Amino acid sequence: MTGPVGPSTTSDATATRDRLRVAVVGVGGVGGVFGARLAQHGHDVGFVARGATLAALRENGLRLDSVDGDVHLPSVHATEDAASLGTVDVVFVAVKATQIVRVAPSLHALIGEHTLVVPLQNGVEAATLLTDVLPPEAVLEGLCRVMAMQAGPGHIKHTAVTPVLEIGPRAGATLTDARKQTLERFVAAIRDAGMHPIVPPDMAVAIWEKFLFIEPLGAVCAAAHFTIGPVRSTPETRALVDQALDEVVAVGRAAGVNWPAEAKAQVWQRYDALPAEGSTSMARDLMARRPSEFDAQTGAVIRLARRYAVPVPVHDVLHAVLLPASTPAT
Repeated sequence: MTGPVGPSTTSDATATRDRLRVAVVGVGGVGGVFGARLAQHGHDVGFVARGATLAALRENGLRLDSVDGDVHLPSVHATEDAASLGTVDVVFVAVKATQIVRVAPSLHALIGEHTLVVPLQNGVEAATLLTDVLPPEAVLEGLCRVMAMQAGPGHIKHTAVTPVLEIGPRAGATLTDARKQTLERFVAAIRDAGMHPIVPPDMAVAIWEKFLFIEPLGAVCAAAHFTIGPVRSTPETRALVDQALDEVVAVGRAAGVNWPAEAKAQVWQRYDALPAEGSTSMARDLMARRPSEFDAQTGAVIRLARRYAVPVPVHDVLHAVLLPASTPAT
């Protein structure tokens, strides 16, 4: 990879000692934010992209318009061939959930004995899909909280929430000493770049708590074709969201999640604090007939409910109603 591609706020000594080699696979909102911040702070970041995004990165670099401060990296290392980056310390898998199966085989060349693979998709199946193809010992669970979108090829808009990254071993997995050291360095790098890293005691709970927040409201808003305000203030749709929450809790419990007692109540507190005109990314994508994470979210509830024999009547209806919108128009 190339050297630093943006201004660094760290000292030369610190940058040399703690500099990480990072591959960002998928340069949409999430990948763009994390990749830009790490590159800005002196880390060696390679961006794996295709089509118009790849062309824009090569010609104009990466531009981030951010509530935490704008940055323009005029020269970045962008490639379509992940293998050309060689072995790295961290692989950010930031493609949409529907693209994981396609990209996973190309990531083998990035992985060494110390490498961490960090999926950032919404949903609860990303790490499992990666371990089906990649060395399981390299794959962590990961999730992020940030409001960002791709404004155009190579141009990211970060509109709210200083990025939070939760990372840790998968349930039942342990890290080698080499990977523990990489994780420690990576956590420090995320913090030094002005973001918030968290290594929770139970990543399964963390992943499912985020899933509980995003999926029920997203599915009901999409089915109702309304934003958050009308859905939560109409008694019938509010009750529908509540029942969908109960079903996700039941499926997660069957999958082995040790839910905190207040999990559902906390989700409702967050729902009621959201802007009335807001919507979820899944709802926006489905209503606009764009590729979405519907299968990785509502589809995952259906698959796991079948696996564990958990009845999910609300999700059965939501899935059936939304399925036509999740397929390309003909």
